[in-house]
Amino acid sequence: MVKMASTEEQDRKIVLEFCHLLEKSKQLFNGLRDLPQYGHRQWQAYFGRTFDVYTKLWKFQQQHRLVLDSKYGLKRWQIGEIASKIGQLYYHYYLRTSETNYLNEAYSFYAAIRGRAYYSRAIKEDRPDLMVKKLRYYARFIVVCLLLKKMKLVRELVIELERQIQEYTTTYEPEDQLEWSLVLEEIKGFIKAESAVAVLHADTNPIVLSHRLSPLTTPPCERTPHMTLSLQEILIVGSACEQAKFSELTMDMFRMLQTLEREPTDAMHPMIGHPMAHGGPHDASPAASRMPPYGVPGSKGYVENGDRRAMRDNPHKYLLYKPSLSQLMVFLSSGFKELPPGGALLLYMSADGCFSTTKHPQDYGYELGGLATSVKRDAVDSGLSVRGKSSAGYKEPHCLYPGDLYPYTRRPLFIIIDSDNSFVFQHIPRYFGQPLVILMSPQDIPANYQDLQHHGSLFTLFLHSPMTAMCYICNVGDVPIHHWERCQSYVDRFVTEASRLVTRCRMDEIEQGIGYIDSSYVQFFGDDFLRTLILRFVFCDVALRLHRGFRGRHQRPRCEPPLPGPELLEHPSLAHIVLQLATALDVRGHFVEGPEGD
Repeated sequence: MVKMASTEEQDRKIVLEFCHLLEKSKQLFNGLRDLPQYGHRQWQAYFGRTFDVYTKLWKFQQQHRLVLDSKYGLKRWQIGEIASKIGQLYYHYYLRTSETNYLNEAYSFYAAIRGRAYYSRAIKEDRPDLMVKKLRYYARFIVVCLLLKKMKLVRELVIELERQIQEYTTTYEPEDQLEWSLVLEEIKGFIKAESAVAVLHADTNPIVLSHRLSPLTTPPCERTPHMTLSLQEILIVGSACEQAKFSELTMDMFRMLQTLEREPTDAMHPMIGHPMAHGGPHDASPAASRMPPYGVPGSKGYVENGDRRAMRDNPHKYLLYKPSLSQLMVFLSSGFKELPPGGALLLYMSADGCFSTTKHPQDYGYELGGLATSVKRDAVDSGLSVRGKSSAGYKEPHCLYPGDLYPYTRRPLFIIIDSDNSFVFQHIPRYFGQPLVILMSPQDIPANYQDLQHHGSLFTLFLHSPMTAMCYICNVGDVPIHHWERCQSYVDRFVTEASRLVTRCRMDEIEQGIGYIDSSYVQFFGDDFLRTLILRFVFCDVALRLHRGFRGRHQRPRCEPPLPGPELLEHPSLAHIVLQLATALDVRGHFVEGPEGD
């Protein structure tokens, strides 16, 4: 009798401890919303406490599953909800750190929820809010799989999501059924737009290629003492209105964030656990049995500035979807503030132009227009036209003007502008003598390509995957993998040769006193990411210069400071490689006649 009483008391303590951990985890998780999204240090300790509680909660429910099942009535969807929040934690930690390994951790938990069917009986609970949680889980899982380029799984999840939405709307006839239909349309449109060119296996099935930086794709470089800077802070802004998007990621943002990350590794130790580690007699749930060398984020064992060999060395980045101007300036200022010595800040903006009606501008900083940020309009803005042109003496408040960036040129600044008003940014002065490079997209594209702008900008596509962009402008819809690899070798040759020419131009300048290439390019050239962007810009310029369809000056990109023409952009060896690539793709007719013997 005494033994039975002690057992019941022990069971009661287990239930109470579980309830305590569950409540504390919810409080900490909800508190994450109040943390500043900018800055590096303010939020890290809070994240650490949240991870710690969820680690304890996860272990606890595994160790005491039988008691919790019988005495607490623990349901599988509740386990799924805990796993889903851990997945969210890792995803948001990835967003805050830019370390792609955290994406793998989020994927582990999301995949376990699906594999163990934690939400399979959610519809039988007669709770519409629970079904909404299930739908949100699917949407988040799709985003993580998109970022990890698991496209086959993405398509499977979309089919499942569509079925779940149908079940949800049929059962409850909810007010938000139109919203979920729009979510489904968005993701389908995004997937269609993402596959700009299909690379096919021998059996004609598509192959998913990653375009993150890897040792095999990093452009070679003959380093010099002048290559002193490294990319440390990035702000990626997507404000283009008519572009495919999903979950506050436009197609341009999606491509650029991958371009500025190193390839993640799949073979890694789990932080809280891995779905294949057994955690009890009921199922093989994610288990907290092993910790990686770098520890749980924010915890005592987490290595912030020590041995980071297990981590990818990615620059830190912020992602902003249609921000207000004040939000944009706050995040830009934060990135500027966080720059360490020798660090560079990159601003990438994909946005619609905000045009000026000033006929004789005297101030290039504010009288030529700029880029529309948020599409929102305040009631006090009644003196402004809805098309982004200033009127009645007012200037557009939801616009980033070139002059807004002048203060940030106090530190090394690398700017990429993808817009139909990009060229207005070429006049930013170098008041402080710091390295400054501005890459600007064509302001116009030929009419036969304009319908494709919904699928993402051509300029950003060149910076993301030059080979894909080359196929795109030549109307090549699919390429067998063996042919793709052969053609990709020409792009690799181009990048290697362009890198050699940049370095040689600088050496000639030093030896002969001839200003072939601005020193800003050389100082940025030592960074793998910035070097990649510069060389892909060169490829874009040379390819469009030779393409018959892109004839106007506004249909080609620009850069400031200008890259040398005959010594680089018009160098015969680079033109020759592009024309060889065109021949290999069997699209030589799209390009002008080349040098003799081509």
